[in-house]
Amino acid sequence: MAGAKNVYLFGKGITEGNGSQKNLLGGKGANLAEMARRGFNVPPGFTITTEVCSYYYAHKREYPPTLNTDIKKAVAALEKATGKKLGGSKNPLLLAVRSGARESMPGMMDTILNLGLNDTTVEVLKAKSGNGRFAYDSYRRFIQMYSGVVLGVERANEHEHDPFEVILSETRKDRGVEHDNQLTEEDLREVIAGFKKLVLKKTKKEFPTDPYEQLSGAVGAVFASWMNERAILYRKKYKIPEEWGTAVNVQSMVFGNMGDNSGTGVAFTRNPATGGNEFYGEFLVNAQGEDVVAGIRTPLKISMMADIPALKHCYKELCGVRKQLEKEFGDMQDFEFTIEDGKLFMLQTRNGKRTAQAYVKIAYDMVKSKLMTPEHVIASADPEAIEQLLAPVFNKDAYQKSLKAGNLLTKGLPAGPGAATGTVAFSAEKAERWSSHGPVVLARVETSPEDLRGMLAATGILTARGGVSSHAAVVARQMGKVCVAGAADIEIDYAAGILTCNGHTLKEGDFISINGSTGEILAGKIETAPSELIQVLVNKTLSPKKSELFRYYDFVMQLADKYRKLGIRTNADQPSQAANAVAFGAEGIGLCRTEHMFFEGHRIDYVREMIIFAAEYAEYKDKLAARPEDAALLANEYHIAIAHFNDALEHLLPIQQKDFEGIFEAMGERPTTIRYLDPPLHEFLPQSNDQIDLLSRRLNVPFERITTIVAGLHESNPMLGHRGCRLGIVYPEISEMQTRAIFRAAIKVAKKKKKMPKPEIMIPLVGFDRELQLQAEVIHRVAAEEMKAAGKKIPYKVGTMIEVPRAALTADAIAKHAEFFSFGTNDLTQTTLGMSRDDSGHFLPYYERSEINIIKVNPFASLDQVGVGKLMKLAIDGGQETRPDIKLGICGEHGGDPASIDFCHRLGLSYVSCSPFRIPVARIAAAKSAVKELLEAAPAKKTAAKKPVAKKVIVKKAVAKKAAPKKPVSKTAKKPVRKVKK
Repeated sequence: MAGAKNVYLFGKGITEGNGSQKNLLGGKGANLAEMARRGFNVPPGFTITTEVCSYYYAHKREYPPTLNTDIKKAVAALEKATGKKLGGSKNPLLLAVRSGARESMPGMMDTILNLGLNDTTVEVLKAKSGNGRFAYDSYRRFIQMYSGVVLGVERANEHEHDPFEVILSETRKDRGVEHDNQLTEEDLREVIAGFKKLVLKKTKKEFPTDPYEQLSGAVGAVFASWMNERAILYRKKYKIPEEWGTAVNVQSMVFGNMGDNSGTGVAFTRNPATGGNEFYGEFLVNAQGEDVVAGIRTPLKISMMADIPALKHCYKELCGVRKQLEKEFGDMQDFEFTIEDGKLFMLQTRNGKRTAQAYVKIAYDMVKSKLMTPEHVIASADPEAIEQLLAPVFNKDAYQKSLKAGNLLTKGLPAGPGAATGTVAFSAEKAERWSSHGPVVLARVETSPEDLRGMLAATGILTARGGVSSHAAVVARQMGKVCVAGAADIEIDYAAGILTCNGHTLKEGDFISINGSTGEILAGKIETAPSELIQVLVNKTLSPKKSELFRYYDFVMQLADKYRKLGIRTNADQPSQAANAVAFGAEGIGLCRTEHMFFEGHRIDYVREMIIFAAEYAEYKDKLAARPEDAALLANEYHIAIAHFNDALEHLLPIQQKDFEGIFEAMGERPTTIRYLDPPLHEFLPQSNDQIDLLSRRLNVPFERITTIVAGLHESNPMLGHRGCRLGIVYPEISEMQTRAIFRAAIKVAKKKKKMPKPEIMIPLVGFDRELQLQAEVIHRVAAEEMKAAGKKIPYKVGTMIEVPRAALTADAIAKHAEFFSFGTNDLTQTTLGMSRDDSGHFLPYYERSEINIIKVNPFASLDQVGVGKLMKLAIDGGQETRPDIKLGICGEHGGDPASIDFCHRLGLSYVSCSPFRIPVARIAAAKSAVKELLEAAPAKKTAAKKPVAKKVIVKKAVAKKAAPKKPVSKTAKKPVRKVKK
């Protein structure tokens, strides 16, 4: 980092960064700089870059050599800008120290306010403000925050209360008051004395009084919090790279706790739960920012500020800020503000976290009103979150029945829409543990970042305190969890393990149901029903015209389809699955696993019959090939095996044909990729004696013979055994039967429906080009026979799965016989890594630990782009060298993973294929990759310097033009992006 700039100033007239520097300044630092440039009233400060964090961890928690000097220079600049001095005896400068990663991580890292206070400066603050209660309230807050974050004085576990809160609670009780802001200056002096004793007892040291020592400790604590357990867990959940690091933002304090004409709040320019165009937020009078998000006091609705005479003018100004923020930043904003002595200050803004329901509505509304560009709709999307739209709601009849039974406990604040029912757990540890046995609702007095594991595991989250911008609500919305917050009537006794509310008592482990759309909390279990989208798209029980949610969802999906280059197919084995996939927007089937068709009803018995006589039938064929002159003799010797083997195939043929007819009808003229029989034969055979006995009686085959065959087919490593194309080569009759079924079905549907099916026949587990050649010869021969007999031509393709390393390495030779490649990344990952997907759970979690750091993510969940990805690239290059027009797809489970989809986009694949209910995720993810590429290719635009606005930002003519133009879709973007051949 030699010569690198470590610190960037922001504020009126001194801003050095801008909103495009999120990688360097973090999201908060970049937006603070941008707000300052655009004239918003931002308290001045400075940002220590993410590069310093990276350096810190790369050099055993040591800072760059010049950092201390850089910080002192930055503090000097703040002193000049504010006319205050850090530690000064006349006009002390107090600081707020906050984290700021590239991606917002609400509550995961640490914050410290009022830094710079000590026994001397608190008295100066008292004299300057003329408000001793305010000065000592600020001091106690600083000691409490700093001691917990920097000195490690905090509760020992989740069943204990914060030791500082215990002292505060006892003081309030002694004084007969309910809230902290009712404590007097003398009360607070007593609290501070208790805090200092606690610190001395726990750390064996006095609380630090030197402001620069305090600042050094705070900066170090924020950097250290990047690697705390909850931050690591959060990054893993949202796939935020560890190497990104966090910035540290140091900002001059403004005070919301100076009296009744002061306050603090968090607001959203629109409703982040529903997407409604309403000013949505909360504030507290005479408070500091952490009071709102911590949930210690239940705040007031932002609209209520208009009724407070001392703050009425600030509400009017905030309404102007709300409109201006959306206009300037082109998205719904989540912002924090403080009102100090009647003057409004903006502390930060960012694109607000929102539910999927809110995302699609906000996108629809803001694009229609030209506040948001279509490109931003896609670029800002969280593809995984789209699945929230498919989450269930309460069954109406069961819900009404529960209400009539008197099960309604109370109503809280609806903070995360949807319905959740499950056993109630009062600790994160129990929620995590119990979730493996069924759905759990985590109920807490208020949540803290330490509860993250339980929040991840829970189906729903319930808190007794806090508002719609509390930690619980913000995190729940991002996770797509059902959440009810601030249910003040609820009392939770952690020690006794009971929840009481309005005469009802629930024990930990009882069922509870919460409605995150209405805030209702009910005792007992309530059945759920399909979501509105499922009713429209799958069940067809709701007209699309009657669903506003569908209108918003469809708008976003059409935008996604306009931008994406990747085709989206589905993995489907049944007509119903295919129909569901088409409803969700599938453009074809990328994987139809024919073996899944064999398990329904009695058809499994025909498969078992074929297997039982397969070895003897193969023996017959070997002898016939060696002794053709003895054909009649051999036919007589093996007539039982021949009859049973061929009889089984004859029964399976019409069954397979009927299945394919249903799939072709569901898919219309969309391409359908059909994989031939893949699993090892032993997987079809019965394992228990009862099952073997039943099969023996059905087939009239001795019990002992079946047990012998079952034992003989056992393989030491079935994943690498007699399966896939190896079955078709030894038993080409199986491939022949499947080919006849496909073409007879396609011909019948083509004649009946007047639509031409497009089968794409995929041979699995090919490693040698000769394997594919032999199977292709069977397919072409049988296809020609069936089409000639029917007098009907069916367009079709023959290709293979690339799922073993040798296939990738010899793709140029294999492509001579393959019209398409489909990457079977489940097995390709197993064979490349030498890891069994089924057994890797014993060691992969250990590999993912930050201190071990062998892998970043589970390679069976998200593609190993370095290893498996390199083989894919080799296969693509080899295949295209031989056959330039070869179609390329992926059909492994990775086809529904956004990170893997992005990699497939960059590789230039034709399509990805995933399960039907992952199709919306895949459509958004594919579009996001295309828009990212589009934006990166666009010529860089200079960011014009902003002249600071002297007065309120609501005075429009005082605001300079935006740095980046906000336009609707460009002419280029309006045209459909190149579509791949389907």
